[in-house]
Amino acid sequence: MGFMTRDTLRAASPRPLRRDAERNRLRILSAARDVFRERGFDATLDDVAHAAGLGVGTVYRRFPNKEHLIDAMFARRVEEIEENARAALADPDPWEGFRKFVWEAVAMMAADRGMRDTLLSNAFGQVEVARVKDRMIPVVTELVQRAKDSGALRADFVETDCPVLFKMVVSVVEYSHDVAPDLWQRYLTMLLDGLRADGGERQELPVPPLDHEMLDCAMKAWHSRR
Repeated sequence: MGFMTRDTLRAASPRPLRRDAERNRLRILSAARDVFRERGFDATLDDVAHAAGLGVGTVYRRFPNKEHLIDAMFARRVEEIEENARAALADPDPWEGFRKFVWEAVAMMAADRGMRDTLLSNAFGQVEVARVKDRMIPVVTELVQRAKDSGALRADFVETDCPVLFKMVVSVVEYSHDVAPDLWQRYLTMLLDGLRADGGERQELPVPPLDHEMLDCAMKAWHSRR
């Protein structure tokens, strides 16, 4: 076996990004965060390059396609939801743990359209995001079963109901964000109350309803975006 010289070791080691390349990478991620938050994954890498103030070629050299960029950005965000689910399992009150998990997940999606696209679709994040999602499934399954076993959550609710419930609530965000961006909290509170099987105390609705004028504005804004 031959000896490796210092030069050989240096050549074999992964080279860190040049300072300007790392600066560009951070600019791309920052711009993508803003673009995807507002527009979701309908946005293109060209849109991200424009927002970052960089040439399109610079973005494509760092992220060959949108899928690479999504994985780089959102795997860690999805891990936060997994961590929230694990923390919810440690709550001594099974219902409160379930409620907190659902509320925190919806709150993250309500604030970020990119997170909605990531969590509610399997078309994006095929590698790292998918790995985290797969790891989260048994945690959420246990969280749901624990709440059912306690008698607090209705017995026919299952873990695959969670993403559908999320989609129902975040559709309120898409409908009303121009006039009442926090309106989703009202309807999530109603849904959670409806899922209780033990006749627990109804929660006060945290957000008032739309009045007729606001409802009309929401309808017009929603129609214009279709």
